[in-house]
Amino acid sequence: MVAPWNGCLCWGQVRAAGDLTGGILGADGKTGAKPAKPRRRHGWHLRRPPRRRDEAVEPDSKVVSGTAAVGKTSARFRKIPGETIYGALDLGTNNCRLLLARPAETGFEVVDAFSRIVRLGEGVSQTGEISQGAIERTIKALRVCSNKLKWWNVERCRLIATEACRMAANGEEFIEQTRAEIGLDLEVIDRETEAGLAAAGASPLICGKAKSVVVFDIGGGSTEILWLNVGGGRYKISDWTSIPAGVVTIAEKFGGKQVNSESFAAMRAHVAELAQPFAHRMRNGSEHNPVPDHLLGTSGTVTTVCGIHMNLRRYDRARVDGAWIMGAEVGAVTNDLLSMTYEQRASSPCVGPERADLVLAGCAILEEIRNIWPADRIRVADRGLREGILTSLMNEDGNYARPTQTE
Repeated sequence: MVAPWNGCLCWGQVRAAGDLTGGILGADGKTGAKPAKPRRRHGWHLRRPPRRRDEAVEPDSKVVSGTAAVGKTSARFRKIPGETIYGALDLGTNNCRLLLARPAETGFEVVDAFSRIVRLGEGVSQTGEISQGAIERTIKALRVCSNKLKWWNVERCRLIATEACRMAANGEEFIEQTRAEIGLDLEVIDRETEAGLAAAGASPLICGKAKSVVVFDIGGGSTEILWLNVGGGRYKISDWTSIPAGVVTIAEKFGGKQVNSESFAAMRAHVAELAQPFAHRMRNGSEHNPVPDHLLGTSGTVTTVCGIHMNLRRYDRARVDGAWIMGAEVGAVTNDLLSMTYEQRASSPCVGPERADLVLAGCAILEEIRNIWPADRIRVADRGLREGILTSLMNEDGNYARPTQTE
């Protein structure tokens, strides 16, 4: 399984679009430069779509892979007649996220985004069904997404649902309800597709000198782990796995609010048991070094840990996305979180009350990944499935890395 390439300013000029042989790295094979911040123009808010009172949006400064090239005025938040806007929706066990973008010289440029914690999978691991409360929360968030898709006249989009809808006995019923009430046609993807999209979204942050990388995506209901071989300016997914353990399912199984060293150790032991078959396969494969050149994490857990390590007063994606963090630093943050009460975790600016009961479950998964593949460095990616979807759609149309249209 090979994922398409997703360009990024920090990788330099993109040479070509991805193909079936692997993702393409930057022309110079180097990393380090940060994506350009979008320029704000007076009155930009007047051209944005109407916002519902209950709508929570991502910060205006949030810029992802494929932002406008340095030195060029961004057309962000403005409709351009005849342009094609692409959409990607990721409905996970914990979050509902939407990303809208137009093709740009560097890959694509984000025009609008939305993110809300809905906890669709709350209780699914125990009851086997999505609760009515979770359905109502998620429907409200999806209505916001639907309004944005309509306002931007999005015709090319992919709307995916993951582990919660795969697990729940009433998952298909929920999909039908969404289609009937909102008009959104959600696609429940399998774990292999989810793993490939996660790798595609994060792959621009692979170090240019790396020969092997372990990519992991800690979700709400499952965790995807992929071994990538890198060479000749391309990457290839050599092997992958998806384990039925995410921040929501682990927290529900072992408790998330009151966590001590014993319950945390139990979390880790459970994750280790699930991940060991894949780790054993990697260790015994003749082509694999048991330790990759670095880890690449894309999830709320790893971005939260990085933000705490940086002592951020509020989460700042521009500083976190693409940052490097050492293994010992991850361990120090985990120990600090483990020593806190639930209330202290909730008051942390990079955790907050909505994630305070989930963050240590994520840390348990992260610690076991580090234990199995003890690479010195971890690269942090605040990007994932949505970016992978946008790249694949634009590649299909031959529009990826196409210059932005002007009026």
